[in-house]
Amino acid sequence: MSPIERLFALERFGIKLGLDNIRALLAALGNPERAWPSIHIAGTNGKGSVAAMVERALRAAGLRTGRYTSPHLDRVEERVAIDGAPVDRAIFEGVTAQVLDAVDRALADGTLAVMPTFFEVSTAVAFEIFRRRHVNVAIVEVGLGGRFDATNVLTPKITAITSIAFDHQRHLGHTLSDIAFEKAGIAKPGVPLVMGRLPPEAAARVAKVAADVGAPVVDAHAAKSDRVYPPLTLALAGRHQVENAAVAVAILEQWSAIVSHLSTDAIVTGLTECEWPARLEWLRLPRGGEVLIDAAHNPAGAQALASYLEDTRSPKLPIVFAAMADKDAAGMITALERVTSMFVATSVPHSRARSADEMAAEIRKHAPNVPVMAVAPPEAAVMQALEHSAQAVAAGSIYMVGPLRARLIEAGAHRPQK
Repeated sequence: MSPIERLFALERFGIKLGLDNIRALLAALGNPERAWPSIHIAGTNGKGSVAAMVERALRAAGLRTGRYTSPHLDRVEERVAIDGAPVDRAIFEGVTAQVLDAVDRALADGTLAVMPTFFEVSTAVAFEIFRRRHVNVAIVEVGLGGRFDATNVLTPKITAITSIAFDHQRHLGHTLSDIAFEKAGIAKPGVPLVMGRLPPEAAARVAKVAADVGAPVVDAHAAKSDRVYPPLTLALAGRHQVENAAVAVAILEQWSAIVSHLSTDAIVTGLTECEWPARLEWLRLPRGGEVLIDAAHNPAGAQALASYLEDTRSPKLPIVFAAMADKDAAGMITALERVTSMFVATSVPHSRARSADEMAAEIRKHAPNVPVMAVAPPEAAVMQALEHSAQAVAAGSIYMVGPLRARLIEAGAHRPQK
């Protein structure tokens, strides 16, 4: 079994929130997470976009950057980027092999009490790669929640919470206050916590947690800035990216104030030249037709997608849609119902995925007035959608849109020129 196969085999252990395992594993590796300064970003939605903006700005300022995000779109090594580019498969596989060797030794000598999860090992792999590549800064996205997420072993220079909405309630709680408490667990004494625009009860809970640990809160939408920014067009589409950009700017201004100076030009570059695939990304197919790819995997993400289609005065379009069984499909369907001409329910080969027929039944239940059909392979579902319109949308689970995007690009799809 290859190191990558061994890594994916760890998925059977599921999600185990807690820090004992990751601390023991990192100690066995010589604590690579202490070799570089970091920025730690949590949030229900927007944390990947903010990470992309922040990384691009720091790179524009001449820093060697590492970026750790999850999940990946199509290839596991996409989770780890150096200077904005995913690491080579060979590098990722080689470091994974060495981390798994460390796991075996730690299990044998009792340093590790139980086998670590997929996310714990992939986090250790990322941190070790960052050490070996001598990054000047790592931008690290929280995987799930914050308090007990494997990334929460960092002592970052800056933390941030981009947004709070309902998602992963089974692990994080069933109120916005409870979810906020889990995400605010990344707060550290004396470390600025940048806060995006949060619902009032969530903002109050974050502020209380931050005060309890002695973390100064920086409101991204109320912070005073001495800088003058020129008019600009964000690289990432959608009105919600304005909110994300405000968080990114606040993070970068904090970095400039407490770590090292960043020019306004570098910050502007981060906002206008970053890339974050599969987020409101149009692809033109070689045989005609365009597909809007969007990883709208919870109701807030689906609402952002619907707002984008309304803001661009798009006609109602067919939507190819898939969701994991543990996601709030009803909330997503309800958000998208008003902007779609039909749903094409699809699926992905994943243990948590709804089948295409199950997805179609869910859609009929929550959007009874919208036509729906079930087409299991996502590529075939897109072709079916494009038979009804010159443009279509593919949205929902990243486990669907990521591989679909890769297959479409392999077949010659490309971004239309602006």
